[in-house]
Formats: sequence, structure tokens, C-alpha cells
Amino acid sequence: MHKEELIQLHTYMAQMKRYFERHGVTHEFDDYKALSISPVHIHRSKADHKRAIFILGGELATLMSRDDPIFEEASAHMRDSMNSVIKLIGNN
Repeated sequence: MHKEELIQLHTYMAQMKRYFERHGVTHEFDDYKALSISPVHIHRSKADHKRAIFILGGELATLMSRDDPIFEEASAHMRDSMNSVIKLIGNN
């Protein structure tokens, strides 16, 4: 993937993270937060964004694998989008 595509994916995943944070799920993203990178940090390297995507993707996948009421409240679109992102990460 090109850096711009990685940043776009990183942006989408960060939006999903914010969705869960708005619903009270905050402690699940400690490893991602420790990286101190966000999609708006376009000056950071491609490798930095790729690392952030893999870490955030892992944290989102772990969260999604739980039997948590937050997913009962989430829309079907959000779940489908999350699964698409996880599948995309798994193919790279």
C-alpha cells in the first residue's frame, strides 16, 4: 500500500476507535495510544502508520471478539465495516 492509502485506512480505524471511546470503551487502546501517532501526523513515516494500523487493528479485533453489550448497540454497518478493515489488514 502507498503511504496515502495507509493514512486513509489509519483514519478510518481511528474513527472506529473514537466511536467506541464515546461509548465508554477507553482502556482497550493503551498500546495504540503509547505510539503517540494519529492519522493527522502525515509527517510520520509509512512504517509508523503501518505499525499503528496493525496495533490498533489488533486492539479493535480483540474488542470485537468479546461478548460485549457495546456491539449489541452498534449498527450493523459499523460491524460490517469493522470486519472489512480486519479482513483488509489480514490480507496484507
